[in-house]
Parts: sequence; C-alpha cells; structure tokens
Amino acid sequence: MELLKELRELTGAGIADVKAALDEALNDKEKAIEILRKKGQSKVLKKADRVAKEGIVESYIHAGGKVGVLLELNTETDFVARTDDFKSLAKELALHIAASNPLYVNISDVPAEVVEKEKEIYKEQAKDSGKPDAVVEKMVEGKLAKFYEETCLMEQGFVKDPEKKIKDLLSDSVAKLGENIVVRRFSRFHLGN
Repeated sequence: MELLKELRELTGAGIADVKAALDEALNDKEKAIEILRKKGQSKVLKKADRVAKEGIVESYIHAGGKVGVLLELNTETDFVARTDDFKSLAKELALHIAASNPLYVNISDVPAEVVEKEKEIYKEQAKDSGKPDAVVEKMVEGKLAKFYEETCLMEQGFVKDPEKKIKDLLSDSVAKLGENIVVRRFSRFHLGN
C-alpha cells in the first residue's frame, strides 16, 4: 500500500494505473515507473491533436526589473487552466524563457530562410576542416540540431533540470493533468534591447 501511494505521488497517475503497473512489474518500483511513463507518453500522443483554446497569460519580471516575459499557455478546459499545477507550469516556463532567451516555440516556427542561412554558414565552417562531403553533411546536421537546442523553446534543456527538455516537461504535465497543453506564444523583453 505504501508503494502504491509513493508511486502515485511520483508519477501523478491514477490508482488503477499504478496498481496495474505494479502488478505488471511484479512490485518492482523502477519497472513500474517505466511502465507508467510509457503509458503516459502514449496518452500524451493521443491528446496532442485535441484543441487547446483555454489557458492563461503568465507574466514574469526578473529581479531588478530588466527582463520580463509574457507567455500564453493553453489547455483544453478552463477547469485545468485554473489548477495550481497548470499555473505552476506556466510560471516555470516564463522563468525559463527569461533565463534562456529562446527565439521560437518549436522547430517548425523557425523560418526556412533562417535554417538555410545557418546551414550555409555551417557548411562553410565544415569545408575548411578538409573532411569528406558525407562527414561535412553530418557536421552540418549536428550544428543545426545544436542551433535548435539554443533557439527553440521546446528543444531547450529546462533551466532547473538541464537533463530534461521543455517538451518533456510539457509531456509530463499533459500526462499528469490529462489534457493537451500548448505553448501558444511568448514575448521576452530586455531593457535597452
């Protein structure tokens, strides 16, 4: 019973799901967590197509008043938008944006001309290395992936836990709250810029 309670607190999953995962894992805590995470991810994928029109606009002003963020975070219902977990997620995301200064929400938001320009720069840099074309192409792809990690919110490592990407933080919240959650847009303001 204690293990059931502990897993509920750790994962946010329902009693029936936790019990089923423990049975399947033969009461192995780590295995049960893995099972719950896999089920949660499949639920997240099912919810991704659902429309998220409710939500909140969160603001964050960094100490000293020199950096501020406005963030629109959406979910499916007003009920979930009013929960403490949802509001806490919005605050965490706004703080992250203030600290990490992303330029886009998703990779798909990066304009094609920006991607092409970056590829061009990376190709020039890689050609100077004297490596074969196949290796140069891999180098360009690697640098482009790094560019996305630096400029796209969903690809960035969370400032409070760099091992976890923002998209994983959102997925965990979707699994916990049971509704699709979408970062619609954000604006970051920096005094003098």
